[in-house]
Amino acid sequence: MTKRELEKTIHTKLSRDDDYTAYLQLDTLLGSQKPLSDPPHHDEMLFIIQHQVAELWIKLLLHEIGRAMAWLRQDGISPALKNLGRARQIQSQLYNQWKVLDTLTPSEYAEFRHVFGKASGFQSAQYRILEFVMGNKSRALMSVYEHQPEWHSKLVAAIEAPSLYDELLLHLARIGLPMPKSAIDRDFSRMRDESDEVVASLKKIYENREEYWPQYEMCEALMDMESNVQYWRFHHLKTVERIIGYKPGTGGSSGVPFLKKALDTEFFPELIRVRTEIGV
Repeated sequence: MTKRELEKTIHTKLSRDDDYTAYLQLDTLLGSQKPLSDPPHHDEMLFIIQHQVAELWIKLLLHEIGRAMAWLRQDGISPALKNLGRARQIQSQLYNQWKVLDTLTPSEYAEFRHVFGKASGFQSAQYRILEFVMGNKSRALMSVYEHQPEWHSKLVAAIEAPSLYDELLLHLARIGLPMPKSAIDRDFSRMRDESDEVVASLKKIYENREEYWPQYEMCEALMDMESNVQYWRFHHLKTVERIIGYKPGTGGSSGVPFLKKALDTEFFPELIRVRTEIGV
């Protein structure tokens, strides 16, 4: 084996204040895995890290979507698309990591599942904010977070603000495409019914790509994100089914039947509907 000499310019005299460990706060990060099983079950570490990593990816996903929405408010489609391009890659990381959890067998999971108490991924405040930002809003879910005032206030802000799709519609109105008042001047904390007028404007974008190329790309970027969420939901469903079958979920849900219902939830139904009407 060829010996690799250490380059003389590499820093070797370091302090705990300016090295890699300090910058990434690795002492805190790597010390945050605290299995509750006693004695610690080997596979509980997998379960904890899997969900902690997912929370980190969701944090970055919200960071990128938030930046894209800020650009949309300035009618900056191109930089918004750059952020959403990164967001879609983050989504890929999220749904591909289910493959790791798929290696957990039913018998292994059963040996430490009891330590969770009432805890469930359904309670993830970050994931709920992500659903709100994508447009799936429900005030009925807010009570889950009342015992966490800081997260509750962030959720209130997210549910009351325009979603990613709302920001697109507001942009389309500003560039002169017809938009009903019900789509752009409303209580953004509530879900609204589909609009024929919105679909007509989207159809105009798709049938006049050369004139509306940036907006056309944005519509397709949102469809990519919609698909990625559904890939994540489906793999989540199949992972749960594989590990616990049809047992109830840890947070009190019905488990697999509850997750199946989520597959029927669409973030951008008008973008899906317009596909039926293109060319008609």
